[in-house]
Amino acid sequence: MSSSNHINFKQYLASVKLAGESVPAGLQELLTAVVKTCATLSHEVAQGALIGLLGSAGTGNVQGEVQQKLDIIANDLLIEGVQSCQSLAGLASEEMEFPLPAQGTGDYLLLFDPLDGSSNIDVNVSIGTIFSVLNKQDPNAPLQTSDFLLSGRHQVAAGYVVYGPQTTMALTLGDGVVMFTLNKVNGTFLLIKNKVKISHSTKEFAINMSNMRHWADPVRRYVEECLAGVSGTRDKDFNMRWIASMVADVHRVLSRGGVFMYPWDQREPHKPGKLRLMYEANPMSFLVEQAGGASTNGTDLIMDLQPTDLHERVSVMLGSKEEIDRIQHYHSSSAHR
Repeated sequence: MSSSNHINFKQYLASVKLAGESVPAGLQELLTAVVKTCATLSHEVAQGALIGLLGSAGTGNVQGEVQQKLDIIANDLLIEGVQSCQSLAGLASEEMEFPLPAQGTGDYLLLFDPLDGSSNIDVNVSIGTIFSVLNKQDPNAPLQTSDFLLSGRHQVAAGYVVYGPQTTMALTLGDGVVMFTLNKVNGTFLLIKNKVKISHSTKEFAINMSNMRHWADPVRRYVEECLAGVSGTRDKDFNMRWIASMVADVHRVLSRGGVFMYPWDQREPHKPGKLRLMYEANPMSFLVEQAGGASTNGTDLIMDLQPTDLHERVSVMLGSKEEIDRIQHYHSSSAHR
């Protein structure tokens, strides 16, 4: 099928109905600005060393992590790309300590991880951008951090763009998941897949096996059963995949099923997990749930968690619902021993 047979992102937003209603004009404006910026960022990522974008920037972010040059560029591009949206009240980024007020007077809030998978930049492995949109609960009040501290159930839109062999976007507006691919000739995203569904069962899991000795017992139990294959209690063989880029790993789960796990481990016992609830876990959980999957921190559904901090971390296990239910059951059984 040629690209002329696909509708573009703007056409999709203009045509889709949510509970019989059109997508609000302000949300269309904001999402269009985000997607346009990601198309620009895709070009920057593809140029890499040719324009001096690889390597460390020599600075650290609010998380205490070393920033790559592309982290800073991606963050700046996204701020610049959405700042003038009239529908935007404020934005928050994984790379910034505090929220940033927008020039607009609208009631939408944007949260984003500008470049997920930074450790893969210099080795030419897929990386991406994750974003989430909330409604500001009191549009007339001055912007404050507490405006962003809403559970994942409050998201009105979420998505990611993965910069790989193709630049592909997954999006949910709370009525299923759709995917688009960037036509790099004209810079437009074209719809390639409607009603994305994750299979309930799977034979594939993604986790960093080098950390196995640090995991909690329920996670170790689950993975050991997968590794035992047909000779174990699961009675089937599993494959393991791990890219170390959440965007790429979750994209694989959405595309062909599976389980992605980045659990708590005992090296930093005071931290609930490694991934950020607001910038990574919530938007990805929204997508996964909308595709028929599930997402948990072991004891609770990610989307039900009430955040207390803008940069709060969380244990994340998401993907095929049958497997996530099993993992959650193991955590529950362990807690009652």
